[in-house]
Amino acid sequence: MSASPDRQRLTLFDLPLDVITLEQTLDQLGEWMFRAPRAPHTVVTLNPEFIVQSRTQPEFVHAIAQADLVTADGVGIVYAARQLADVTVPRAPGMDIARGLMARHGPELRVFFLGAKPGVAEQAAQNAAAQYGIQVAGVHHGYFKEDEDQRVAELVRDSGAHLLLTGMGGGRQEVFNQYWRQVLNVPVAIGCGGVIDVFAGTARLAPEWTRKAGVEFIWRIAGDRSRWGRAPKLAQFVAMVQAEKRGRKSRG
Repeated sequence: MSASPDRQRLTLFDLPLDVITLEQTLDQLGEWMFRAPRAPHTVVTLNPEFIVQSRTQPEFVHAIAQADLVTADGVGIVYAARQLADVTVPRAPGMDIARGLMARHGPELRVFFLGAKPGVAEQAAQNAAAQYGIQVAGVHHGYFKEDEDQRVAELVRDSGAHLLLTGMGGGRQEVFNQYWRQVLNVPVAIGCGGVIDVFAGTARLAPEWTRKAGVEFIWRIAGDRSRWGRAPKLAQFVAMVQAEKRGRKSRG
């Protein structure tokens, strides 16, 4: 896939990154969701963990490379783009995209919630419908094996959803969306990590001040023991960026 002619697309560690604001992202996805005839699009919200993880997962690399839109989810990506490309990239995190689309389109928007533990997607859908007035196209937990992928993809296809929120963990969710995109036939499929848990109330959204300061990842790791194992990946990412920067200087 390629970026829109009027949108700049960078390359970070052989992965694409679109230079696009949150508002521009919402505009683009809104156009895709209601365009006739329907056409499938995938969206990746890139963060440092994805880049580290993709180094050993070729299918993950392929899914990101083929995505129709790749936004900067975390402040680490903004840092890398500034260090390696001398470009300031706006952030468009998955949570902000999901909430923004629901707030904009409300009752005309059909959303399928795919992911999290059994029962969580149902609660997320119920809460989102109450808050934004969206139509719930369908729900399904994220704890299914790969031999069930086609069944779930067909379930999404038959739901008539405009928007698919896939929260099955980095890598798994992007590969699923990309591999099954033609079967899914959903105009916008976003790998959205813990967004479903936040909508359900089983996970907390980082405070606004941490989001504005770009340090919500520190808040999340400090306050959630299950995330402590992610800290080494973030340190590894910073080391990767600095090594790449030094390598470019030595070559240049």
